[in-house]
Amino acid sequence: MQPFFLIIMKTILLPFLNDGLIEAGCDEAGRGCLAGPVFAASVILPIDFRHLDLNDSKKLSEKKREQLRPYIEEHAIAFGIGIVDEKEIDQINILNASILAMHRAVDNLVHKPEHLIIDGNRFKPYQDVDHTTIIKGDGKYLSIAAASVLAKTYRDDYMNKIAQEYPEYGWDQNKGYPTKSHKAAIIKHGITPYHRQSFNLGLPIPTLF
Repeated sequence: MQPFFLIIMKTILLPFLNDGLIEAGCDEAGRGCLAGPVFAASVILPIDFRHLDLNDSKKLSEKKREQLRPYIEEHAIAFGIGIVDEKEIDQINILNASILAMHRAVDNLVHKPEHLIIDGNRFKPYQDVDHTTIIKGDGKYLSIAAASVLAKTYRDDYMNKIAQEYPEYGWDQNKGYPTKSHKAAIIKHGITPYHRQSFNLGLPIPTLF
């Protein structure tokens, strides 16, 4: 049995920012990667949603995230996933791509929200829906935390898949982030079609396409 103070710490996430509105939390994953798309998720949770383990996905183990994902999907009123691939990232930059991915995630909700709460401090208006940006919101609000878990797990699944195509880059382990081994693989093997060419990849080096 866990100590009482740990249980209290796990219940500090708030259910909503605006009482009485249909509110969706939004977050992205993969912004700082050298390869692969940026994924985003948007989640509308019921007012009575609770899970003691739900938190910012970066604070959770991979196993815990995988356990939470089906629970979130089953109990959410609605959730949507948005993707912006590496070619679009190179065209519009990673900040705009992250925001676009969140817009696409909201597009995929089966219920239109009345308010959006966004992890971070940058966003562009989505249609006529009001929004609030919240720094470290994935550690403050349940719906943003849920979105962070979905964005992270869906992106990890994608990176695990393309890692089979280019195993030398270790994407099943580093998920495209700039680890020493990933950078070394780029220097040795060149870049792939999945690499973000607008990022600092250590060029000039040969490409694989």
